[in-house]
Amino acid sequence: MLRYLAFRLLQALVVLLLLSAATYLLLGLMPGDPIDLMVGADPRITSEDIARLKALQGLDRPVWERYLNWLFAALQGDLGYSRLYTRPVLDIVAERMPRTLLLIGLALVLALSVAVPAAVVAARNPGGAIDRGVNLLCFAGISVPPFWLALILILTFAVLLGWLPAGGSASAGDGGLLDRARHLVLPVFTLAAASIAAYTRHLRAALIEVLGEDYVRTARSKGLSERVVTMRHALRNALLPVVTLLGLDLGSLVSGALVTETMFAQPGMGKAIYDAVMGNDYNLALVGLLVAATATLLGNLAADLAYARLDPRIVYRTEPGT
Repeated sequence: MLRYLAFRLLQALVVLLLLSAATYLLLGLMPGDPIDLMVGADPRITSEDIARLKALQGLDRPVWERYLNWLFAALQGDLGYSRLYTRPVLDIVAERMPRTLLLIGLALVLALSVAVPAAVVAARNPGGAIDRGVNLLCFAGISVPPFWLALILILTFAVLLGWLPAGGSASAGDGGLLDRARHLVLPVFTLAAASIAAYTRHLRAALIEVLGEDYVRTARSKGLSERVVTMRHALRNALLPVVTLLGLDLGSLVSGALVTETMFAQPGMGKAIYDAVMGNDYNLALVGLLVAATATLLGNLAADLAYARLDPRIVYRTEPGT
């Protein structure tokens, strides 16, 4: 297992290296750069000043040379300087990443807390009224765009009812635990809605299939209750597709936090990525996108390791063909 883990981590490092090069190249091909933005804001600047500033920032060099300089500095712990926030990128990531992780963690907990019971109830009576209702809600959850759902929630619970705040992380002059929790309710539900629908649909389908297996019928013939058969014998095997979705969702939730945090003005990593891309802040945008890619790679690795935990028949090896 340790050999397999080391092999997968090495693969992840190679993927991140290639992804960083491709992302840096694409960002470098974007029209305009920070110096061009400064020129537009100050018409008195001269061509000599522009040349001097570009040389100072290294923008007069080829893209590949600038990337190698950035990579060498990043390997030493220097992720560059954010032009938009006028602070080191590492400081911004250290400040904002915990807030995004809290948002993602709460969204995952909510998604699993709702999806697992809903899928179990629906799978135990396929085709029934509850099953049809769960399927309808899941279809709606998958179909509704997150930004539209965010707008509806803001209009309903913040504007019309006034129960919850429309955005931000804390109220002015408060900032207590309860106040911060109230500010997280709408963003967490918005981020979790699509995951709830996806987990419920996949787990329901897997449970219906597993409940028809021979070993489940054998467990029923021994006189075990339907609850014990479902929770102890069927659910564990049916969780494998959901584990796959969880691994993929870590990256998509980081990306989805971009929309959610922007809509609700949450000062997290997703909002920072959005501001960096819109403001041509190359260093912060690159690091933010690499954070999302790292979350996806680590999520896939965690899902693979969870397979072996859920199904002892799964053994991982690094040799080809095994």
